[in-house]
Amino acid sequence: MIDFIAHNLPLVMFSSVMLMLLLGYPVAFTLAAGGLIYFVIGVELSAISPEIRLFWPLLQSHPERIYGIMYNDTLLAIPFFTFMGIILERSRMAEDLLDTIGQLFGPIRGGLAYAVILVGALLGATTGVVAASVMAMGLISLPIMMRYGYNRPLVSGTIAASGTLAQIVPPSLVLIVMADQLGRSVGDMYVGALYPALLIVGAYCLYIFAVSMVKPEWAPALPMEARTLGSGVTSLVVMLVIAIALYYLGMYVLFTGIQSPEWQLVAAMTFAVAVVYVVALVNSRVEKKLISRLAEQVIIVLIPPLALIFLVLGTIFLGIATPTEGGAMGATGALLLALAKGRLSFGTIKNALDATTKLSAFVMMILIGARVFGLTFYGINGNVWIEELLLALPGGEYGFLIVVTIIVFILGCFLDFFEIAFIMVPLLAPVAEAHGIDLVWFGIILGINLQTSFLTPPFGFSLFFLRSIAPAAPWLDKVTGKTMPAMKTTEIYKGVFPYIVIQFVMILVVIFFPGLVMHYKTDHPSADPTDIQIEIPGFGGQGGGLGLPPLGGQGGGGDGGAGAPPAMGLPPLNLGEPPASGAQPAAPPAFGLPPLNLGGEQPPSAPQPAAPSEPGAPAAPPAFGLPPLQGLPGQQVPQAPVQQPAQPPVQPDLSQPPPINQ
Repeated sequence: MIDFIAHNLPLVMFSSVMLMLLLGYPVAFTLAAGGLIYFVIGVELSAISPEIRLFWPLLQSHPERIYGIMYNDTLLAIPFFTFMGIILERSRMAEDLLDTIGQLFGPIRGGLAYAVILVGALLGATTGVVAASVMAMGLISLPIMMRYGYNRPLVSGTIAASGTLAQIVPPSLVLIVMADQLGRSVGDMYVGALYPALLIVGAYCLYIFAVSMVKPEWAPALPMEARTLGSGVTSLVVMLVIAIALYYLGMYVLFTGIQSPEWQLVAAMTFAVAVVYVVALVNSRVEKKLISRLAEQVIIVLIPPLALIFLVLGTIFLGIATPTEGGAMGATGALLLALAKGRLSFGTIKNALDATTKLSAFVMMILIGARVFGLTFYGINGNVWIEELLLALPGGEYGFLIVVTIIVFILGCFLDFFEIAFIMVPLLAPVAEAHGIDLVWFGIILGINLQTSFLTPPFGFSLFFLRSIAPAAPWLDKVTGKTMPAMKTTEIYKGVFPYIVIQFVMILVVIFFPGLVMHYKTDHPSADPTDIQIEIPGFGGQGGGLGLPPLGGQGGGGDGGAGAPPAMGLPPLNLGEPPASGAQPAAPPAFGLPPLNLGGEQPPSAPQPAAPSEPGAPAAPPAFGLPPLQGLPGQQVPQAPVQQPAQPPVQPDLSQPPPINQ
């Protein structure tokens, strides 16, 4: 019975902690309390069951584990991007974008819905904060869309879904947390999420197009009297063509002297954008207009946030800056942008710092609780229990991904994405690696799934954010003078349902088409371990490899190495069979050392050394004052003639050392 309880203790621990979270207890304290309570239970059971590996001194590791969170450079990007998003939201950038893009797409059916989706993507690429995106667009676009007769569920669903794009469009807080929990680069996560994010934006726009075709009364065009900027798309297209021409001029003519291709690209783009922006500014201050008012407004409003996006994401993708450095530059750029618009004040900075500190502390506290929970869970072999459960699923890696998608999707209806990321991801990542799944691909799938969790009733946070700013009672529209009905909660839930289906379909697309994410590897070429060949340098050839002498004899003397000088001044080695008959004479001894012969017969072509006793043959000088080597295997040492003694041999005196044969 004890063994059964010990084996299933991870299930009991995980279920009880999830139940406490669903009941509404604070996440950080629930995780920490569950970890400590089950630590005590585990220590008591460890004396009985060998499956549990917990003991009291293990608690002393908590300070070091918590300190490891504090100096995590990856998480440093969270306060930077949060601060940047809040500053941009306070500077009313979303208001300017919605008004301008709404005017640009106003003449077509569903134009305001397209504007909301595109602005949601732009805000996601600059702020990365869902709450700021949903509330800003809800306050600005919801009254306008209701004023001009848009379908109310369509309005609420489009605003809520577009705001959640901040979860998957880089720079996303979800991707930062996911990279930290999976142990992967934030830059790789950003590059991998780029195509899926664009695909989701395109799917949203395709849905609006289908609605405008099937139910045109649900998404009407903006009436003529509401198009305050007039027409002028032609001049906007002309300015776009001029910007492209200026880019090529800078890339291939003006900035060819820049050695780095990345900096050359940055210089060419900056030159083209700056010229177009200056033209628009000059046009706004002169009476004789060079371009239309619509083109002027679009350029002036769109270029600053696009430049900020490039400052953050472009430098990361080009490898110029790390994500943390990109976040710091983005926060600085947001301050400069708000200052340039005259909307930066001490109160704005104070509110942004307060909100950033609260969110950062919230994340840190959840991480600390997750570390306490994780130590106990791993100590009772919870990771082994999870792996056994998930590895037994049918279907291999695709079966695992589909089941995990369903589990996280259900949990997303009740839990915040931080809770899921800090609790579930560390448990799922080892199983994904065991299946051979790329963890960046796995993280993007989970990121899209967690984005869906913001839309799923009853606890979708985007629904709460929209509900907090949507009119709960009839209200008077000051423009038309009409009384507008209140927005019902059921209308909000009904409106997000099509977008939930779109999100789920996009998850399946990314699962079955991993190339949408795996392209990040093309920017970082890596060698396949199976293709790596280690070649040991040969000892023959010209001078021998690694500076060693060439080997003579068996296997060592071919390929032209016979006449090469000894490497490092060492004598040539002869390890076996004699070289070919046409070999060159042996090189003179290096460093005054005699040639080494470690086996085999003397080469017939090599001259035999003369013995010292032969008449007319001078004795070779000793190398380094040492006698020549004698008696080595296979060496033919010349011997002097031995004369027979005339008397019986004298017994040698063993007390004296033997004489040295010179």
